[in-house]
Amino acid sequence: MTRVTLAIVLSAVLFVALVPMFVEAHHSDVMFEEKKEITVQGVVKEFQFTNPHSWLLVDVTNKDGSVTTWGFEAEGPSTLMRNKVRRSDFTPGTKLTVTGRPMKDGRPAAAWSKAVRKMALSFSRGAGLRRRIRLRDR
Repeated sequence: MTRVTLAIVLSAVLFVALVPMFVEAHHSDVMFEEKKEITVQGVVKEFQFTNPHSWLLVDVTNKDGSVTTWGFEAEGPSTLMRNKVRRSDFTPGTKLTVTGRPMKDGRPAAAWSKAVRKMALSFSRGAGLRRRIRLRDR
């Protein structure tokens, strides 16, 4: 094998070995707590139905009357739509309760686990948002 061929082969092997690590790092959720969950009640400020990740922004009124905007990360629109979650399900002003795994650094954001609208629809994430469950009116 010539030096040029050997260099090409080694470069290809390194590329194949390293690319999955970068892809995994991009899709990692290490910034979120692994076992801790938080639940907040609030009003939808905005549903950013975008790629590669969607964000549900929820205004939460604190005990002192101030408002904190929480961000809940979800999958992109194609995954959400496949699981029957539409942009119109979370229009601004919609009251809901959201559960998620909070960020480790304490910022008001979390990985979306479950969102329950006041009108008795529940959207669960699990291993990807898999189901939309209709519950009895509360």
